Amino acid sequence: MSSSLLWAVDVYGKVYSLSTTRGRWERDEDTLLELKRVTAGQRCSWGIGCDHHVYLNIDPGEVPIRYREETYENQRWNPVDGFTDVLLPTDRWAWSDLTGVTAQPLHSFLLPSDSWEWEGDWYVDQVCAGGDPTETGGWEYAVDFPANFSREKKWNSCVCRRRWIRDRIYKARGSWTKIPLDHPKQPPLPLSDISCGGWEMSDQPGRYHFLWGVSQQGQVWFRSGILPQVPEGQCWEEVEAPREVAQISAGPGDLLWAVLWDGQLLVRTGICLDSPTGSSWVVVDSPPVKEGGTIHVAVGVSVVWAITKDYKVWFRRGVNSHNPCGSGWISIGGEMMMVDVGLNDQVWGVGEDRGLYFRKGVTPSEPSGRGWIPVSAQWGHSKETVQPSAGCEFGGQVTNASHGSVLTCEDSGDTELLLTTTPPRPQDTPKAFIPTSDSFISSLVADREPLRTPTPSPKKPPQGKDGEATPAPMCNVDLEAAQSPHGEASSLGRAGDMGPPTSVATYPLGLEPSLGLGEEDGPVWAWISGGGCDVDHTAQMTWLRPADPCSTALSIAPVEPEASTARKAETTTSKEPAERSASVWVRKGSMRWWRDWKPYRWVDVGVALEQSTNVNGKRDAIFFIYFTQYDEKKYLHVFISDVTVLVPVLKENSHHAFAVYTSDSTKQRWPLILAAQTEKDMADWLSLLAGCCCEARGIRGTPSRQALWSVTSKGDVMVHEPSPCLEALAHTLPCDMMFWLQVPGHLRCVESNSLGVVWGIGYDGTAWVYSGSGSAAEEEPPQGDRATLHTQTDGRTVYIYENQRWNPMTGYTDKLLPTDRFPWSDDNGFTECTKSTTHPPSPQWSWVTEWAVDFAFSGGTDKEGWQYAADFPVKCKITLTAPWQEVPPIPLSDITVLPCLAQSSMEQVPVWGLSDKGDVLCRLGVTPQNPAGSSWLHVGTDQPFKSISIGGGHQVWAIARDRAVFYRGSVSASNPAGECWYHIPSPPKQSLRQLSVGRTSVYAVDENSNLWYRQGLTPSYPQGSAWELISNNVTKVSVGPLDQVWVIADWVPGCPSELSVPGAVCHRLGVGPMQPKGQSWDYGIGGGWEHISVRGNSTEALRATPALTGSTPRSPLLTDTTPRSPLLTDTTPRSPLPTRPLLTDTTPRSPLPARPLLTDTTPRSPLPARPLLTDTTPRSPLPTRIPLSQENGNSVGL
Repeated sequence: MSSSLLWAVDVYGKVYSLSTTRGRWERDEDTLLELKRVTAGQRCSWGIGCDHHVYLNIDPGEVPIRYREETYENQRWNPVDGFTDVLLPTDRWAWSDLTGVTAQPLHSFLLPSDSWEWEGDWYVDQVCAGGDPTETGGWEYAVDFPANFSREKKWNSCVCRRRWIRDRIYKARGSWTKIPLDHPKQPPLPLSDISCGGWEMSDQPGRYHFLWGVSQQGQVWFRSGILPQVPEGQCWEEVEAPREVAQISAGPGDLLWAVLWDGQLLVRTGICLDSPTGSSWVVVDSPPVKEGGTIHVAVGVSVVWAITKDYKVWFRRGVNSHNPCGSGWISIGGEMMMVDVGLNDQVWGVGEDRGLYFRKGVTPSEPSGRGWIPVSAQWGHSKETVQPSAGCEFGGQVTNASHGSVLTCEDSGDTELLLTTTPPRPQDTPKAFIPTSDSFISSLVADREPLRTPTPSPKKPPQGKDGEATPAPMCNVDLEAAQSPHGEASSLGRAGDMGPPTSVATYPLGLEPSLGLGEEDGPVWAWISGGGCDVDHTAQMTWLRPADPCSTALSIAPVEPEASTARKAETTTSKEPAERSASVWVRKGSMRWWRDWKPYRWVDVGVALEQSTNVNGKRDAIFFIYFTQYDEKKYLHVFISDVTVLVPVLKENSHHAFAVYTSDSTKQRWPLILAAQTEKDMADWLSLLAGCCCEARGIRGTPSRQALWSVTSKGDVMVHEPSPCLEALAHTLPCDMMFWLQVPGHLRCVESNSLGVVWGIGYDGTAWVYSGSGSAAEEEPPQGDRATLHTQTDGRTVYIYENQRWNPMTGYTDKLLPTDRFPWSDDNGFTECTKSTTHPPSPQWSWVTEWAVDFAFSGGTDKEGWQYAADFPVKCKITLTAPWQEVPPIPLSDITVLPCLAQSSMEQVPVWGLSDKGDVLCRLGVTPQNPAGSSWLHVGTDQPFKSISIGGGHQVWAIARDRAVFYRGSVSASNPAGECWYHIPSPPKQSLRQLSVGRTSVYAVDENSNLWYRQGLTPSYPQGSAWELISNNVTKVSVGPLDQVWVIADWVPGCPSELSVPGAVCHRLGVGPMQPKGQSWDYGIGGGWEHISVRGNSTEALRATPALTGSTPRSPLLTDTTPRSPLLTDTTPRSPLPTRPLLTDTTPRSPLPARPLLTDTTPRSPLPARPLLTDTTPRSPLPTRIPLSQENGNSVGL
């Protein structure tokens, strides 16, 4: 590693440097130099002297800094003298610059300062402007001066010129020199602060530096013209600020922060190479402190640190070039006078004890670091090390609380401060702090409490046998008690005479001035700058580690019981204690973002997940997306606590895409869609984001027995942990605020109950049972309760269609009309799908067959597979590790589990299913301990079935493939298969395709996506009396053990047509004993959902006194019709409501809603006596009995 320097200034203005290779503090050779502030950049440093001049120090290097001065000699031809310097009055100067506007005779060139020297005399440049050497003494000819010059002299050449050049070289490298004053411009008033930065904004070999200054009157100045060849710059330019500025800090990039006199903060925006001074100021609130504001700020590449008037250290979250203002403050342990951010965002500080400290553990993924360690470098050429509070050793005296501690427990949780001491010398006594008369020193202590001057102890330190001072043992100091003004002093004797471990012991931290180079005592530090010190978290620096366990370094140790604390005071090890303080963790990466406004397209973006931990251990996280639009840096951010679901999606031209939903984006149906470069990157980010979401909500372990299960159209399994307010009649948890967590696995449907029995069916019909034992919702998951992982496989068939059109000349051909679909397309013909461009659903899938003509297509085909249109299927397979155990050997098409309450107990859990051939099966031996059961029991039917459901009281309902509805009679725990089937009439002119049975209600969905409710269900007449229409556009329904109703809807209000995907979760509100059909719909996550099961949620709502003021059931779209985005910078207007009616509600509902969302076609009278929509199909007063089986023509029934 190349050598670099760490600069520091003591309270007397003396300048010191610490080399990373030598590891020793060395004072500057100029003993008369006194600086107030130092700011270091890459290969150069700047300072403000006590004489108010600005000083520059450039690191020594092998390549000299050379600047070339040039001027042009101009002549004109005349018939008498030829070419002469006698020019016309309208011509340029005889000696001028390239433009001819400014006169530049040779004698007018002077050295800008004493740091430069001429490398030679003036000479003529023999190379012309085109790069070719001249043979005429460097002269170039032209017709007139405002024309193109060339080396050839022509007949019409009337003017000529040649260039004179002279080089000057910078000779003052490695020393501090004054930069010249501005001439003829007025220099700024005396500067009180200075900061350099900006060198990482350019990728050029010679990088630019931006120098900022603050005058004593609060004005902001910028040094312009700083170039690699002109390190001193040219002049100062004032930058207008809204108020007086006290301190300023510039980062290596485009970040610039300033502190106002009143403690507020300013951020400069719009800084770039084309506009180095930026465009505007933005006011940022100071950290939340009781009194005062900010006194110091330090900026890095993507970090901002601040010090408040109570000396507390703060870290700014979310700072980036796209978001220079950041997103919030985090309190960091420690108390500092000032901090500085150096290279690699490493942090240096000056503690309240005037010692130097380094923030350990600062990495790109953890920019806040993990703790403070002292800078323990050797002093000069001696073996002494300069420790914090140099020259301040701890005597044996016990005094009141000292204000010199660098770290406190207030910002670091319940911690104790571990102080280690060195043996005091009898002749040494703490020396008082000696202030200087310089105004800078006064500004350091302005607005601060004066340091207490420690007094020599009248009591001698404990003596050993030989009269030597006995080392004081290590002790724990309670800072909170120590900082109390009423704290009583206690004495400290030998180790054996120590008081109880809870006693408070403090030592005076005396400060004394540096006595010069080679003295035993080190300097009392006032300022540090690490902008040029190349140190990172991997560097092994001996001077960044405590020298020995008996040094005077201060560190933080976790709070321990009294007994262990006492033992630790007796047996001290050299291992450094761990600090418990707030921290920030960051994970960065690059992705593609689907821009959700026109023109819709993928945009390359940078992403960052920032997670912060406060001193109490509580964590929160923010997900940032940084992008550039029209050369303007912008960003989006999502609070992890607001995320409702993270789900992989199928997106055009991207196989590694996933959607991030929040509560607001769920309402508007505009999720945040991102695409990773590889499948592994997507899995890593999903796992990381999901872990942060679970941690923010306190979700641990496997899903509980009360969990809601759902499946997306891609086959991903999702769960939601319900709360008691989910099914409450009042103050119901909105669906758009439900958090869905992905569970490993790939299934087509999932069914569960409150006893922890969860079954699923894959796309290939394979039955699976969940192998993770769920816990009760109110219980903590037991230790080690994890799902058993198995190898899960699933398969599905992908179809593409070949389309042809007939014409009289050639018959059927692939020459289609311009308005036709593609020759090869998907089912609807809107998307082109060929054999070569059609890929598996995701990279996890693989093809297992070749493309083939489907002769079994619905509707029939001819001998060649043409249906006049034909499809080409191909099978693919996915293999993954998931907590699902296979239940062989019968493929299933539907499954149902008995819904029950969590406190229910039964020997066997009824599980019914349908095979892929339509046979009805009853699973035996299913228990919570053995959810897979033991065997299948075949239940006879006259025809194949396609949907089945079991509800409370062992009610089994089913739908045959000919769309007939049946009810199974006499099903009980002792007779799990029942005895016979009863035919139930379908709704008028409708054919049902799926149903769900709850505790006392039955809901069904027909082929036209209408939702029906079965009326008249009683214990004595469980078949019910009639069907009542509830809503339309419903594809799936699930009824739970509390008769709660959840559906998957095709379309819901607010779904944009551009990005809409069928399938949204909806919740029926107002369902209760007196209102079993509910009142309205609440719209949740979607689209892309295909199945939902709430049959395991038996969490009843807490009983509460009804509110006096009635209110209509909440619907997200009743109160929020203004289009908005949860992300800050998306202002594209969108209409949240489609132009066509979607879900149609035909049930009575409260008359208070502001606007009807679901069209009700039934009478709205609140009187229950008014007749509703009834089934007019003539039927027998008793249900028709269908025999269980036929034997020799004899019916066997009840």
